[in-house]
Amino acid sequence: MRILVVGAGSIGGYFGGRLAAAGRDVTFLVRERRAEVLNANGLRILSPAGDLHVEAPKTVLAADISAPFDLIILSCKAYDLNDAARSFASAVGPETLILPLLNGMRHLDVLDRLFVIDRVLGGQCMISTTLDADGRIHHLAPMQTLVLGARSSAQIGGDTAVFAHLADAGFEVRLSPDIVQEMWEKWVFIAASAGITTLLRASVGDIVAAGGSVIASALLDECLGIAARSRHPCGTAARERALGIITSAASPLTASMMRDMEAGARIEADHVIGDLIARAGDIATPLLNIVSVNLKAYENRKNRESRQSV
Repeated sequence: MRILVVGAGSIGGYFGGRLAAAGRDVTFLVRERRAEVLNANGLRILSPAGDLHVEAPKTVLAADISAPFDLIILSCKAYDLNDAARSFASAVGPETLILPLLNGMRHLDVLDRLFVIDRVLGGQCMISTTLDADGRIHHLAPMQTLVLGARSSAQIGGDTAVFAHLADAGFEVRLSPDIVQEMWEKWVFIAASAGITTLLRASVGDIVAAGGSVIASALLDECLGIAARSRHPCGTAARERALGIITSAASPLTASMMRDMEAGARIEADHVIGDLIARAGDIATPLLNIVSVNLKAYENRKNRESRQSV
């Protein structure tokens, strides 16, 4: 199975690097600057699961793709989705499957429109990674799980083949019988945890110590209501797990979106929060609306300051 990993950032680089080290046929679709770094230094991963150095990872530029791949793993940020889709379009053939690992659901609408639903699997990952200034990937915690599954009857069998090919490559991979439901449950958690920590600019533990558990719980309930309205109600176990995490005393947890804000980076406000609100219908979302204003205000300030610095 020929695998194209779109980008070699912290997530794509991590899973793609593990697959390459396990002997899979992996090529990284990268821009020229990242290609230069990989060609000079290789792909380096620092991880509690074991450090890894792929000395000569295979790379390709978008203009040089000459044949379809069997599997495309997509782990870009949501705001880069359209550019990423254009970059790998020539790698998609009649038998190609696309495995996106983005949060939320809107990316599926985009990919289905461009490549049809039969090509686009459901997928998600649970991992904490970052890329340092030297291009090394830091795996920050033990969890390293990739989950995938079929979204249409035409993908049944194909999802099993992909699962078998990704297995035993140095990370946990799981085949889900209801991947869309699992994606919704993760989206609800991500929206609630990102919402509360970005809104109050603090860790979960600091928010709880300040008496903020009731706000976190109410925010989670808004997200759960939208999931239920969208015919993907989260079960009691999923709700209790999410609530336990976002109301855990002394927890140092902050959402990656908050860390991006603190670093002055771009954020996935529209994809994670805006799209959830757009699906609310008659569900009241006062807290999510406040979260959205906070995130959009941050984006507006960042864009204004960027223009002023030119």
